[in-house]
Amino acid sequence: MSLTHHFPHHRARRLRRDEFTRRLVREHALTSADLIYPVFVLDQDDGVQEIASMPGVQRLSRSALWAQAEQCVKLGIPVMALFPVIDPALKTPDGQEALNPEGLVPRTVRELKRRFPELGVMTDVALDPFTTHGQDGLLDDTGYILNDETVAVLTRQALVQAEAGVDIVAPSDMMDGRIGAIRQALESQNLIHTRIMAYSAKYASAFYGPFRDAVGSAANLGKSNKKVYQMDPANSDEALREVAMDIAEGADMVMVKPGMPYLDIVRRVKDEFRVPTFAYQVSGEYAMIKAAAQNGWLDHDATMMESLLAFKRAGADGVLTYFALQAAELLRA
Repeated sequence: MSLTHHFPHHRARRLRRDEFTRRLVREHALTSADLIYPVFVLDQDDGVQEIASMPGVQRLSRSALWAQAEQCVKLGIPVMALFPVIDPALKTPDGQEALNPEGLVPRTVRELKRRFPELGVMTDVALDPFTTHGQDGLLDDTGYILNDETVAVLTRQALVQAEAGVDIVAPSDMMDGRIGAIRQALESQNLIHTRIMAYSAKYASAFYGPFRDAVGSAANLGKSNKKVYQMDPANSDEALREVAMDIAEGADMVMVKPGMPYLDIVRRVKDEFRVPTFAYQVSGEYAMIKAAAQNGWLDHDATMMESLLAFKRAGADGVLTYFALQAAELLRA
């Protein structure tokens, strides 16, 4: 910074003196348009299921999902992201239920777009909710996750979702080459308007535990991990290589996951590529804030809003967050 500021000619506190001045010079702002709301979907007509490790978040039946979709529309939240809770009886080692055009995800997409055409819908392209082993891909005889064979299945999964009318497919698996394969398949079927939000820098993080409880993959995964395909938390330059490959292969938007522990990655990605960049405030981040607030250690709403603003300051164009409805309500007030 070339400017020099010397006291008392420059008093930084002058611009903090009152609320109107603070608002006037504020560098970043959070709006409801910055939020994507992730939801867990049950294959049943009514009712909800509480998720113990995510206070305030529920697995939603169809009727509950329609109600929350209506709330998103009213509050100006542009996109809802769907994560299916699959019946264990439908899970197989190869995750074939992910390819069922009459499965939970495509049926939900079709009905959401029929009821709420103005609401953007995003779907997860990954096999872990559908596999008996809880991994995001196909396994060889040694238990290693196969790359190219998995990409072939993921491509078919993305096509099923796109044909159902989803707006955005979001491959979260971290297999090499899957963005290019999915983009080519979408183009070949004239599905040219389907956007791809790539989980480009997805780390093998300890912050995903409550999510796996929510979708029912935690027990299947057991003591296994995903370190052979998700990124090492120690690496930063590698994230830029991953993002560069996904953009080159046809991603419209890229994502960093988790969120707050990786704000440095968000900043580097935005500075380097200047493409639409998103961050996922994951289940563990949500659960920590909730738990601390429930114990009276933090102010819930203030901490929630500060955490979301941090993503915007770091350069994110939007945030996937389980706080979306609560935050949008406060922003409207």
